[in-house]
Amino acid sequence: QVQLVESGGGLVQAGDSLRLSCAASGRTFSRYAMGWFRQAAGKEREFVAAISWSGGSTTYYADSVKGRFTISRANAKNTVYLQMNSLKPEDTAVYYCALGPRVWGSRSEKEYDYWGQGTQVTVSS
Repeated sequence: QVQLVESGGGLVQAGDSLRLSCAASGRTFSRYAMGWFRQAAGKEREFVAAISWSGGSTTYYADSVKGRFTISRANAKNTVYLQMNSLKPEDTAVYYCALGPRVWGSRSEKEYDYWGQGTQVTVSS
């Protein structure tokens, strides 16, 4: 079993920054790629970013966040981060971290095996 716990969400204004954290336990964290998804009210959950296993040298992002968000990992802390800059009201959502994908490059939530409970990010205009 894997447990994922997100933190760092909150209410901010447009243009502000937030850093989300996801603490993992239950497996050898460094062996797995990790990803972030988000779900806005009334919408389907969508891919945000993913980072490769081990040193996390490879990442990819949704077009909507590219250049504003940065995913990173600290294997010694079993933690993956999502640094969000230049936040926009349309970034408002519940943000989830997940273990995966099983197929590198996938943006489908079906390729992720374990999920956290989510953390709310609200960006006011």
